[in-house]
Amino acid sequence: MSEKRSVQFSKPLVDHEEAQAAYDTVMSGWVTQGPRVADFEREFSAATGAAHACAVSNCTTALHLALRAAGVDEGDEVITVSYTFLATSNAIRYLGAWPVYVDIERGTRNMDPALVEAAITPRTKAILCVHQFGMPCDLAGILAVAGRHGLPVIEDAACAAGSEINIGSQWEPIGRPQGAAACFSFHPRKVLTAGDGGIITTNDAEFDAKVRRWRQHAMSVSDLARNNSSQVIIETFDEVGYNYRMTDIQAAVVRRQLVRLPGIVEARRAWARRYVEQLADIPGLEFPVEPEWARSNWQTYGVLLPPDIDRTAVMQSMQDDGIQTRRPTFCCHLEKAHSGRKLSFPLPVSEEVYNRNLGLPLFPQMSAEDQDFVVAALRRACGIAD
Repeated sequence: MSEKRSVQFSKPLVDHEEAQAAYDTVMSGWVTQGPRVADFEREFSAATGAAHACAVSNCTTALHLALRAAGVDEGDEVITVSYTFLATSNAIRYLGAWPVYVDIERGTRNMDPALVEAAITPRTKAILCVHQFGMPCDLAGILAVAGRHGLPVIEDAACAAGSEINIGSQWEPIGRPQGAAACFSFHPRKVLTAGDGGIITTNDAEFDAKVRRWRQHAMSVSDLARNNSSQVIIETFDEVGYNYRMTDIQAAVVRRQLVRLPGIVEARRAWARRYVEQLADIPGLEFPVEPEWARSNWQTYGVLLPPDIDRTAVMQSMQDDGIQTRRPTFCCHLEKAHSGRKLSFPLPVSEEVYNRNLGLPLFPQMSAEDQDFVVAALRRACGIAD
């Protein structure tokens, strides 16, 4: 009996080189934040063109630290989007502040800059935009509004390693901050992975010094500096900090991943293009829109199903065929954790995209046969004959 075919939703591209890097780190005797974290920070800074990069335990902690460094505090408001993973809103609430949601653009699934100005109040302390699924958001439009009101912009770039944006008439990697800082994730579903982990990039030395201090209990000197000193150092703790450190094991793995990044992104872009070619004839199916000024890494590829099709039924049909699909992300305001405060504005596009968006399998090492299998199953689930 032949084994039933299956296709995972996502699969990290890791092999013996990442395993060897982790092994070598374990055998070195230094496994927590140390020299490999410092090396990765320098390499990620060089790759993005950011002046500074501070590695942390995950992207949620990165967002928390970045918002705190931007001055967000109890009772403040942060303008953001509801259509994103809950970590975006959670990080705001950690500080006692409130997310103020604006709607998204239908094509890019990102913050609509035209709606930001109306959301600004005397309590607004920052704008937290999201490069959703690796698609760059309209930073030029968002920064223009932020500049008129003197507001810092934090980029939730959790999904966006390897994505690019044309801003100021030249292509820039996401991660060379156009605002105050950008925050990345290295979760297994992301383009680069260390199992978990995150990093904050910024061009502001003072901002970097704050998040770097807070990630390690606000200790006055790092473990690495203390270990390498020929003099006895007595550390102090002058404010409340956090245990938000990346380990050297994670850093060793993601350093190898960073070398792979161009090839990973090239493969993901090729599979995204092929989805459009293979699915273009399904009536009512809507593809994500990549503006001429954006180059997505296609961390997740989601299509809007025709309005008259039940997404759950499609997902179950494909699951029965051995294919994993997902809701690409959530609407925070529809989840109990963030539904306790009245919305400032209606979010019709966010809610429609949430209800219709179907995430399809996409990973660098998938095959044409894998993708053809997915396409055929989706066509059947949508009632399209082969």
